[in-house]
Amino acid sequence: MRPPMSPQLQGSVRSFAQRFSSTALGARLARHLAVHQLHAWGFPHGSGASDTTALIVAELAANAVTHGRVPGRDFELRLTRLPGTLRIEVSDTRGERRPPVPGRLAAPDAVADGGRGLLLVESLADRWAVLDRVPVGKTVRAELDLPPH
Repeated sequence: MRPPMSPQLQGSVRSFAQRFSSTALGARLARHLAVHQLHAWGFPHGSGASDTTALIVAELAANAVTHGRVPGRDFELRLTRLPGTLRIEVSDTRGERRPPVPGRLAAPDAVADGGRGLLLVESLADRWAVLDRVPVGKTVRAELDLPPH
């Protein structure tokens, strides 16, 4: 009698990772390369998945540059395409400045210039979390449920 087969993932796992300088130019380049990578994976520019990813990467990269910057250290963007899910991760090396956990974000004052980025991420992503980064820092992860492809 043969043992039962283990569940198989439908599709393949694909990954993209790149480090960027902790500057506005680095954040902008991260957004452009994320959209380019999604296009290579079959999610064309202007599609819902591409546009949503661009917004999430822009906000997380801007936060890494603004709040997570450590002089001389880069931030990292990682995209992982799992069956049915796109995982977006932005990591920086500053561990002591952590954003609030999902569901605990406070709305900024109506006249505030900033403070809305993670609210946008929370509204666009199907799931998100703040994780410890080894050996130092933090990773903000957002996941999108993808349409059948």
